[in-house]
Amino acid sequence: MFRELIASSSYGEQILEVVEFFALAIELLAVLIIVVSIFIAMARYSYRGILQQDQEARYRELKVHLGKALLLGLEILVAADVIRTVALEATLQSVAVLGLLVLIRTFLSWALIVEIEGRWPWQPERGEE
Repeated sequence: MFRELIASSSYGEQILEVVEFFALAIELLAVLIIVVSIFIAMARYSYRGILQQDQEARYRELKVHLGKALLLGLEILVAADVIRTVALEATLQSVAVLGLLVLIRTFLSWALIVEIEGRWPWQPERGEE
């Protein structure tokens, strides 16, 4: 309904195209962040291997860097989905799909936090107890 209302105005279709462009640009930014972060983390891991640093510490650092990159990418992808759904496809079905995507990405974020920090997001950090 929102889309039809905007599209009916003289500039409405152009506004929708701009919003679609920005949603796509945000999604591409998220993918770029993830891909570049993977290459940077792997390069650091390999470089530190040349320096003969502790294998376990290098692996832990690699997991942390990759996890943080994925978390950031997931958050940005959720933002793009919200923009696209709210501004372009505000139907009951698209909102339900958005809710499911946010739920899945939230679970993935929690799983990554557990992997990185060794605790659930709602638990206090070690040493704060």
